[in-house]
Amino acid sequence: MISRTLFSRVLWVCSFVWWCDAESYVLDDKIGLGRQFDGIGGLSGGGATSRLLVNYAEPYRSQILDYLFKPNFGASLQILKVEIGGDSQTTDGTEPSHMHYENDQNYFRGYEWWLMREAKLRNPNIKLIGLPWAFPGWVGHGTNWPYEYPDITVYYVVSWIIGAKQYHDLDIDYVGIWNERKFDSNYIKVLRDALDRVGLTNVGIIAADGNWSISSAMGVDPYLNDAVEVIGVKIIASDNLWQPISLYLLLDPELRNAVEVIGAHYPGTNTVLEALKTEKKLWSSEDYSTYNDDVGGGCWARILNQNYVNGRMTATISWNLIASYYEDLSFGRNGLMTAEEPWSGSYAVESPIWITAHTTQFAQPGWTYLQTVGHLLHGGSYVALTDGKGNLTVIIETMTHDHSVCIRPPLPPFNVSSQNATFQLKGSFGSLPVLQVWHSKFDFKTKKPTFFKHLSPLKITDGAFTLNLEPDEVYTLTTVTTGQKGSYPAPPDSTPFPKTYKDDFDVRNPHFTEAPDFADQTGVFEYYINLTDPGPHVFTLRQVVTQRPVTWAADADQTISIIGDHSWQNLTVTCDVYIETVKTGGLFIAGRVDKGGESVRNAKGVFYWVYADGTYKVTNDLSGKTVLAEGLSGTRAGVWHTLTLTIEGQYASGMLDGYPLWKNTVVLGPQNGWAAIGSQTFELAQFDNFAIEAK
Repeated sequence: MISRTLFSRVLWVCSFVWWCDAESYVLDDKIGLGRQFDGIGGLSGGGATSRLLVNYAEPYRSQILDYLFKPNFGASLQILKVEIGGDSQTTDGTEPSHMHYENDQNYFRGYEWWLMREAKLRNPNIKLIGLPWAFPGWVGHGTNWPYEYPDITVYYVVSWIIGAKQYHDLDIDYVGIWNERKFDSNYIKVLRDALDRVGLTNVGIIAADGNWSISSAMGVDPYLNDAVEVIGVKIIASDNLWQPISLYLLLDPELRNAVEVIGAHYPGTNTVLEALKTEKKLWSSEDYSTYNDDVGGGCWARILNQNYVNGRMTATISWNLIASYYEDLSFGRNGLMTAEEPWSGSYAVESPIWITAHTTQFAQPGWTYLQTVGHLLHGGSYVALTDGKGNLTVIIETMTHDHSVCIRPPLPPFNVSSQNATFQLKGSFGSLPVLQVWHSKFDFKTKKPTFFKHLSPLKITDGAFTLNLEPDEVYTLTTVTTGQKGSYPAPPDSTPFPKTYKDDFDVRNPHFTEAPDFADQTGVFEYYINLTDPGPHVFTLRQVVTQRPVTWAADADQTISIIGDHSWQNLTVTCDVYIETVKTGGLFIAGRVDKGGESVRNAKGVFYWVYADGTYKVTNDLSGKTVLAEGLSGTRAGVWHTLTLTIEGQYASGMLDGYPLWKNTVVLGPQNGWAAIGSQTFELAQFDNFAIEAK
């Protein structure tokens, strides 16, 4: 509780509105209600954004999950959206598919199954969404297009949904089409029919996940309106995409009934007329994507309110759920909280967690917005929701422009200043005697913010109360009394990645298919039991993708998995390697790898390659075009070899099976980067006894 003096400064009751120098706002449910609230959520994937989370030791991993999902504790998220892994780079890494090959099904790969189970364990009512970013190559049959054979793509996606239920008892509520890429009307219809045929009539389709253009189609196609429950739309590309696609969809009378909810990606809190005309639910199905410092928290506070005030969007989903990937990859720390050091156990509960709680702890999906929502006269916004049973929750934000800028789209200028705001409670709220008060104050001057603080209850007199609102604040006023700011003892201090690191991959029954701390950037590297090896290499790590996927980003032509500290300069990497492809196979170990994510094709570093044809090569880039050294090695497929790469200053040397093969090769750059392993194409290749010594 804050002191009585401070409380009286920020909050007081006016018996008569005209006694206060304040603007007046009415909260009334008798004039009718607005749209139904569908929830606030987070997105794991797009891609590999939760990669390091699974490697946290207990109790820290469970603590992190509680901050995200446990009701009345932290963010109390109401929606979890996950990537349907497609073996392809989708922003910060690849996520493994449940079907690497056409005759292959495995519903325990990756970590999204685990994450959905953990979310459901904490909140059984959380809604689950699956969305593909990419597809295994066999789905496209040699093309980079998943709609050429819609029955095959539908079989692939529906198998994922059925597998979630069969193997994990998870009910998927919504499924998407293809993230931020063109949708195909015929595919949507085939998918809807297939879901209905197997009894999944309650699974809603999230169509498009790219731009608002599908809205026009819904206006004239009743079948599509029924088949699609959430349309994902990315507002950034709308200026040159709406009209051509809208005209195309207006000509297709079958599509109308397929869509129930329209969504947008990064809509800037605005929607479009065509979407509103459909009278469907509107969602911001991917938003935020902003560095999670306090400006990021301010961005989140502003859009959570104004997505409804300006755009009538009733759900907002953060990309990403948690920044649990190497920070030097794309969009470092763009999550609701940060957990990027499983080796230390350190994590950070960032301000967006508590900003989320201002809504999620006091309004549940199924509640309804009042019609009386809007902007404050001197800047900021307010929304009000009710459960229809007498409960009321009001959320107010006064974020200033410079303290609430999101990464996208550009934010037009606006002003926010101190103000008194009087709220008149009418209708069924007119006789409320008291409201609980929760308060957050961003403090960009002294850097001493307060988040999600429970203030003294506010007594209502004559159905009105007045707030003294300062810039950069968030208030929740509510009849709900169950709110709580959960906490755990401080996690361990942050430490760098260990300079001495070893992994022999000898795990008989791994909980996850990927080895700790490795972050696949192209291809998929999984634990493997090598039953044909009678010696020391029974348990290995194997690259398993053998065909270029239907990609979302610019995957490399080589496979690569990174590990370690991006600041490393001088190091020795050692690994046993096994080429499986006769004559044409090849693989590498590397150091100072400077790029990953969507830039992985352009990665530079020191790459030490050996090939099945008995040669070696040292290159300055992943693509192998800048050759630093090359020659004969005697390596071949089907034989284990030990590679050692040492980088010291401007020189690099390599050993093969304990003997020098090349030395003192001049390295002009980059100056630092991760260690890595990989193969020259999408081919089977094995790795064992991996070790790093960094200085």
